[in-house]
Amino acid sequence: MREVINYELMAEHAFLAVETQRPVAVPMLCELQKTLVTGTPHERPASGGVRSTQVVVGRRTNVPESEFAVVAARFVPPPPGLDLEVRLRDLMDWLRVDRTVDFDPLVASAMVHYQFETLHPFHDGNGRLGRLLIVLQLYLTGTLSEPTLTVSPWFESRRSEYQDRLLAVSTRGDWDGWTAFFASGLAESATATRRQMLALVQVQAELRDIVRTSKLRADTAHALVDFAVSQVAFTVREVERGLLVSYGRANQLVDSLVKLGILRPLSGETYNRRFYAPRVLSVLLETGS
Repeated sequence: MREVINYELMAEHAFLAVETQRPVAVPMLCELQKTLVTGTPHERPASGGVRSTQVVVGRRTNVPESEFAVVAARFVPPPPGLDLEVRLRDLMDWLRVDRTVDFDPLVASAMVHYQFETLHPFHDGNGRLGRLLIVLQLYLTGTLSEPTLTVSPWFESRRSEYQDRLLAVSTRGDWDGWTAFFASGLAESATATRRQMLALVQVQAELRDIVRTSKLRADTAHALVDFAVSQVAFTVREVERGLLVSYGRANQLVDSLVKLGILRPLSGETYNRRFYAPRVLSVLLETGS
């Protein structure tokens, strides 16, 4: 749940930055990566910065367990240092330029995604951040009118082929195979996202019906249902700000929807508790593959 919430916060940060015309650059990427790993086992003192140590990706089959990781790895990204930082900066500079005259937007996105994953610029979160960059780039170029596309489930469910396709570009220059695979993923992800959004609308209507048939009559109760559909998890303070009500009223509304079974508190949190709508989360966690 912590990772789901972090991903939502990271995505909101990224899309708000685009809407406010903040450039998609290395400092923003570092902020996004920091947000993604905060409070998880992957957080480390170096989080929020371009990696300063060598990393390896995967492990080749039939390699002795005693072999050094860098020798046994399927792929070894560039070493840390100034060259890595310059390459990442150049990639972000390339991403920000509208390439639609020269490339189909999906081809340009496939190229950026390959290069980002090849650089592997952070200690952790490169896959999730790289997939967010797909949506961010398509939104930035106007290919998407809203940043609603969800691509991670499709690629995650095909992780082996995904990694093989990326590696084939590095080893054989198979751009055609990678681009075709990438485009298929985005097409199917778009269909799955539409299906997911329709499911959320249905859940929203059903949760509103529960409120309507209860003793609650305030419009703010329906507004809280809408708020819960738009947020993975939230605090009472966030409800206060989102619904423009007092803290006491927000707390009362949350308690009422908990009693109706619409909301549930996150387990293990005693201070600044967060709440979520289980039926909403169930829709969001569907694989869509």
